Amino acid sequence: MTGRPRLREAIDVATTALAGAGIDSARTDAELLAAHLAGVDRGRLAAIDEPDADFFTRYDELIGSRALRIPLQHLTGSAAFGPLDLLVGPGVFIPRPETEALLEWALAQRLPEDPVIVDLCTGSGALAVALATHWPLARVIAIDDDPTALDYARHNAESTTVEVVRADVTAPGLLTELSGSVDLVVANPPYIPTGAELEPEVAEHDPAHALFGGADGMAVIAPIARLAAGWLRPGGLLAVEHDDTTSRQTIETICGTGCFATITPHCDLAGRPRFVTACRTTGGSARLAGVGAPAPAEARGSRGRPNPKEPA
Repeated sequence: MTGRPRLREAIDVATTALAGAGIDSARTDAELLAAHLAGVDRGRLAAIDEPDADFFTRYDELIGSRALRIPLQHLTGSAAFGPLDLLVGPGVFIPRPETEALLEWALAQRLPEDPVIVDLCTGSGALAVALATHWPLARVIAIDDDPTALDYARHNAESTTVEVVRADVTAPGLLTELSGSVDLVVANPPYIPTGAELEPEVAEHDPAHALFGGADGMAVIAPIARLAAGWLRPGGLLAVEHDDTTSRQTIETICGTGCFATITPHCDLAGRPRFVTACRTTGGSARLAGVGAPAPAEARGSRGRPNPKEPA
């Protein structure tokens, strides 16, 4: 990785320490923390001068914190999401790589040049900012009810036209002025069933309000389906992320509104059921597309659930 002997040795030692703490991405995290301190990209570590003693003192402190299972993103203050580098920290849900599958789907849709887009349970503003960046003429509304999360969202949206709104997405009659005018609704709501086993980074550091969706994980998804049915124009699109054990329930919930067609389940990059999309109809029928059996239990994981393929 690097021709700097002391730095290479420090990263090797850090990797061993993080692996001993149960972190699957130990080498990656050790290198990312070194790059963060050096102010370079991870791939540029081999090109930097040998750091001074203060660097190694601070590096040891960061590795010690990471070994305590403090999230990597809290230590660096940022999280990558698609083309973005977002400000994150204590009190806001850290965007996950699996949500990028929903983002990729959304970016591939043929919307007007100036669409109206609503991002529900926006958290750090990840989806809203990414969509506003892709459609610079869009009206993008980012909604959350947590003031700390909204502070992060406002910061991340500073260079965009995203409108940040504090509201409870489970409240009936929300933003009725949007009725029939929205082109796309996206949502990454709290969807983990209560009592699920979580990694320490999630259980101890992500806000519970952004994680848990009731006993079955569906407490917020059902109100979202109803809101989207009222806001979307005919032909408007809905995309909702869900726990990988609740794909069929999400499909049934959206179907139950009687307002959507082409209700389609999608998997994330790891092949796990991750989100459902649908198209607003003008009538009252619902059509399903691509509905199959849920993934076998041994293949399932979720936001923050133990899975060796998911970095902390």
